[in-house]
Amino acid sequence: MTDSYDDLRVERDGHVAEVVLDRPNKLNAVTLGMFHELRRAFEELDADDDVRAVILRGEGRMFTAGLDLIAGMAMLQFNDPGDSPATRSRKLYELIKDLQRTTNAIAACRHPTVAAVHGRCLGAGVDFITACDMRVCSADATFSVFETRIALVADVGTLQRLTGIVGKGVAREMAFTGRYVDADRALRTGLVNEVHEDHEALLAGARALAGEVAANSPLAVRGTKRVMDYTDEHGVAAGLEFVAQWNTAFLHSHDLAEAMTAWLEKRPGDYTGG
Repeated sequence: MTDSYDDLRVERDGHVAEVVLDRPNKLNAVTLGMFHELRRAFEELDADDDVRAVILRGEGRMFTAGLDLIAGMAMLQFNDPGDSPATRSRKLYELIKDLQRTTNAIAACRHPTVAAVHGRCLGAGVDFITACDMRVCSADATFSVFETRIALVADVGTLQRLTGIVGKGVAREMAFTGRYVDADRALRTGLVNEVHEDHEALLAGARALAGEVAANSPLAVRGTKRVMDYTDEHGVAAGLEFVAQWNTAFLHSHDLAEAMTAWLEKRPGDYTGG
C-alpha cells in the first residue's frame, strides 16, 4: 500500500487499519489534496485482503474544523477569462462530483469502518463520518452541518446519508440550522454508537470495537456489510433475495468449517477469509 501522503497517514495494527487526518496545526481543515488522499487511502485499503476493519480519526485538538476556507476559495479559481457561464458551471459540477467520489469510496469500502470523533466535527467532517458504518466519540465532541451557516448547501454526502442515521426530523434540524450537536445528543439520536470519557478512552474504545469486528470471519463480515448496504438501497424484499443468492454462493467456506470446529473446541476461530 502507498504510504506517500501529505495531509493524512495510514497506520496498521494486525488486521485493523487507521486512517488519520494529519493537519493538526490547521485543525485538520480539509483541502482538495486531503479529499484526494482520503479517496486513495480507502480505495487501497478496500483492495487489501489483510485488512478487516478501518478506523477514521483525526490528529491533534479535534477531528476536523471542516473545509479549509482559504483552500476552498482557491478551488473555485479555475475559470479562464474566456469561459462562458455554461463552462464555469460544468467545471464546478465536475469539482463537486470529484469530491463526492471521496465519501463514496469511504462508504463503498468492503471492510467495516469506524469513525472516532473528538473535539469538533464540522462540515466535511460530517460528510466523512456519515459515510462510515459506525461512529464513536469522546465527551467533548460536537457535530455541525456547518455549510448552512456559511451560505452553502452541503453537497458531498451529508444530506444523502444523515437521515438514514438519525431520522428525518433530526437530520433536517441539523441541516437547516447548522447548530452544534453535543456528544450526549449525538448518542440519543443515534448519530454515534458510544460516548467515551476522553480522547484516550475514545481511541481505546474505537480500537476495541474494530478489533472485535476483525476477529470474526472476514468473508462473513464483508458479506454482511454488502447485504445490509444492498437492503438499504433496494428494500427488504430485494434484500432477502440478495442474501439468499449470497449465501448460496458463499456459505460453504473454509471459515464456516473453522467456526464450527472452534466452537466445539471452545477456542477463538482462526479465519482466513476463504
